[in-house]
Amino acid sequence: MPEQRLGRHRWTIERTMAWLAGCRRLHRRYERKADHFLAFTSIACTLICYRRLTS
Repeated sequence: MPEQRLGRHRWTIERTMAWLAGCRRLHRRYERKADHFLAFTSIACTLICYRRLTS
């Protein structure tokens, strides 16, 4: 049983990382401050959710 749970959680993480990989600015960390990088990550997540809700 633990193997099935591990695979399911890993798939969710891999899918989320693939969605974030669609945002070119997040491929490399260009921002010097962690706060700026976190802000761009939050914007990317918001856009992903918005696109999924409107489609």
